[in-house]
Amino acid sequence: MGKETNAAAPAQGGPGFTSRGCAAASGAGLPRRAVLAGIAALCVAGPGPVRAQPAFDHGYAGWTALLRRHVVLLRGGQESQVRYDGFAADRAALKGVLDGLSAVGAAAFEGFGRAQQMAFLVNAYNAFTVELILTRWPRLESIKDLGTLFQSPWKPKWVPLLGAKVSLDDIEHEMLRRRGRYDDPRVHFAVNCASIGCPALREEAFVAERLDAQLDEQASRFMSDRTRNRHNPARGRLEVSKIFDWFGEDFRLGHRGIASLPAFLARHADALADAPADRERIRAQQVPVVFLDYDWKLNAAPR
Repeated sequence: MGKETNAAAPAQGGPGFTSRGCAAASGAGLPRRAVLAGIAALCVAGPGPVRAQPAFDHGYAGWTALLRRHVVLLRGGQESQVRYDGFAADRAALKGVLDGLSAVGAAAFEGFGRAQQMAFLVNAYNAFTVELILTRWPRLESIKDLGTLFQSPWKPKWVPLLGAKVSLDDIEHEMLRRRGRYDDPRVHFAVNCASIGCPALREEAFVAERLDAQLDEQASRFMSDRTRNRHNPARGRLEVSKIFDWFGEDFRLGHRGIASLPAFLARHADALADAPADRERIRAQQVPVVFLDYDWKLNAAPR
């Protein structure tokens, strides 16, 4: 807080106080005991009323407004493209979103509920990823262009979050995927790495009140996308995203009773295959699984 310019000056010959230290009393014309009592009262009360920090917006209205303007859904939400030109034009609004996220300290975060924490971390990951892309937009074809020969773009600790500088990898792997914290594999369908191979960037912020439904819908959208997950009847196998290869262990943690990747895929048999017999084989976990190549091209909407 800055100095208050309209504060009355100390009365001449009376007690004078500074806003820094409850000091500087001359006491002329007043009993010493009264002066000391006044100083003590000011030390307790402080130089003025303390303004409460604004409550954090768990509805993420600003982030949702940006996403609704600049995310284009394709095939019913199975894929999305991002209007990075639009985000660049709305850079000030994006900065407001990022500043709001960065203002949350570690202690405040620990006071959030489980769903609030997960929504916060996913939204932070996605918003700061958009900001990362804008640092070189439009002179890039992939988020990998922002890395170096020795370091991926997810490793630098440049994100101000929870009172520290963290990396995008820290948010995903050390916070969202930290064992025993959330153990929810659906986060892989929510975080977006700005690539075509990644599950779609959602057209709204994740919010605690609807988080389960939002994560379920993200999973359903992704598993219904035959360009990235499908049963191949000619070869008698499931061909699924490389995400399931990289993070297969996350699907063995018992979330909703699922203890293996085949068990997770069995839950999505109807989305993966058309023929009833093929669906039954997937549900029985009798279909071999192979992993598709990942498409790292930028998920940018045509300019």
